[in-house]
Amino acid sequence: MSIKAEEISALIKKQIQDYQSDIEVTDVGTVITIGDGIARAHGLDNVMAGELVEFSNGVLGMAQNLEESNVGIIILGPYQDIREGDEVRRTGRIMEVPVGEELIGRVVNSLGQPVDGLGPIQTGKTRPIESGAPGVMDRKSVHEPLQTGIKAIDALVPIGRGQRELIIGDRQTGKTSVAIDAILNQKDEDMVCIYVAIGQKESTVRTAVETLRKHGALEYTIVVTASASQPAPLLFLAPYAGVTMGEEFMYNGKHVLVVYDDLSKQASAYRELSLLLRRPPGREAFPGDVFYLHSRLLERAAKLSDAKGAGSLTALPFVETQAGDISAYIPTNVISITDGQIFLQSDLFFSGVRPAINAGLSVSRVGGSAQVKAMKKVSGTLRLDLASYRELEAFSQFGSDLDKATQAKLARGARTVEVLKQDLNKPLRVEKQVAILYALTKGYLDDVPVTDIRRFEGEMFNWMDSERKELLQTIRESGTLPEGDELDEAIKAFKKTFAISE
Repeated sequence: MSIKAEEISALIKKQIQDYQSDIEVTDVGTVITIGDGIARAHGLDNVMAGELVEFSNGVLGMAQNLEESNVGIIILGPYQDIREGDEVRRTGRIMEVPVGEELIGRVVNSLGQPVDGLGPIQTGKTRPIESGAPGVMDRKSVHEPLQTGIKAIDALVPIGRGQRELIIGDRQTGKTSVAIDAILNQKDEDMVCIYVAIGQKESTVRTAVETLRKHGALEYTIVVTASASQPAPLLFLAPYAGVTMGEEFMYNGKHVLVVYDDLSKQASAYRELSLLLRRPPGREAFPGDVFYLHSRLLERAAKLSDAKGAGSLTALPFVETQAGDISAYIPTNVISITDGQIFLQSDLFFSGVRPAINAGLSVSRVGGSAQVKAMKKVSGTLRLDLASYRELEAFSQFGSDLDKATQAKLARGARTVEVLKQDLNKPLRVEKQVAILYALTKGYLDDVPVTDIRRFEGEMFNWMDSERKELLQTIRESGTLPEGDELDEAIKAFKKTFAISE
């Protein structure tokens, strides 16, 4: 076989003609200092704020401080193996997390990686964790109720879909229980729930997940956890990861409930990062942009307009107070961003009133317009009853003779407190709440001893489930009280069967 010289030259000419030089420029920097979860790198001149960078050992970081001579990077993982002089390269990607239906029922970390041992999550879609909140014209007034199943909330501080309602109180006053009950009550409501646990013990998160699983709520819930043992950057990112996962559903016309448990720990983690990055400290050593940290998160909760698909994202942020001081820095910041707050008081909690909601300091700034008509009607006088009861309670302790009107107010107040108590993980459907509150406000409980109120309530619900199911169905479907005396007759008929204990 002979090789012709002209064939070879033609082949070489063709190859030269088709040659394309693809030069790929990647920014590679060098670590100049490392410690406390913060790295400073030199040479990443074109890096973007919030961009992911990769260290030579595969650990990811996020560019935060873009200074003239170096870049401050927060490290999203173990940093013990990173050394001075190591390479760090740009990825060209802004920090993002996986989103989509595949995440439902799973427990993930702040980066969207599964931590529940159930294998990888097969989702090809991601969203950047920082995105703008919906604009004014893309929103709609909050008008649909979000039923929490907790009588004291649905009656006194109602929450609407798209609202931001702060849950505030000292540690161990039942904040998490309120949120878990609200998630449990979303069964059959076509609502996706996201529970973000920030800086909690892993055993506590495990307990919450098991509670959700036991009640069948994990089927529509995503749990995002950044436990106390994890680096501060992951605690700082967790709420943003949670709201980003929720936005995917909201923009597809679905309804989402996101619980941030709790933002005090996120603020502390952000303070730690900011001080290590040498940002100037302000009040209580928090950085100057700690307000922006929470406002840009909570403003992403919205009720979208019909043109945008009419989806909603409701936020329940938690803030922990010290000795009931709601005028501290972080609590006042978050109160000013949200549409109302539910204040849980430790004195009430320890005296057996659970949920320990202080009706005087709790308020919902939009929920009233999202209440169903029946609930609005029966809960009208509740707040006044409670307020006058608390006021008179102080006087009645002196033991002086009280006139009949005062005694009646005290009696009604004691029964109101008793009716608003509720057992853990037992949310109530709205029609049953309406029934018991109607019985209370119309005076049907005035002759029932306070010690029998809880038993009366339980037996009344069982009786109505078997004898007056269609009546409850009507209240649920129409959202209004039945016409005529149907409800009165039902309560009177039940009262005849109720035996008062001696």
